[in-house]
Amino acid sequence: MFARITKYKMKPGTRDDAVKVLEGLKSQILGLPGTLQFINAANEDGLGYVVSVNQSREQSEQNAEAVTKIWANFADFMEAMPQPEGFDIVANWKN
Repeated sequence: MFARITKYKMKPGTRDDAVKVLEGLKSQILGLPGTLQFINAANEDGLGYVVSVNQSREQSEQNAEAVTKIWANFADFMEAMPQPEGFDIVANWKN
């Protein structure tokens, strides 16, 4: 498995509007080939992380253009467009 992890920072006061846009993109995000799990965590100050768990590095890389287009929906909310990073998953524990 492979994780794409993206740190981002929203402009002040834009979180609620960004969450509304995010909710409208759920099926598009989860429909990316190889996507197993999607987590978006953010503080009230707009600092957040997206963790996308994918079946493989190759599938994640093949989704790069589509992911960039999805992030474009948030351009008005972001202090700067984030740059995703990829990592091999070495543990994925759940209760």
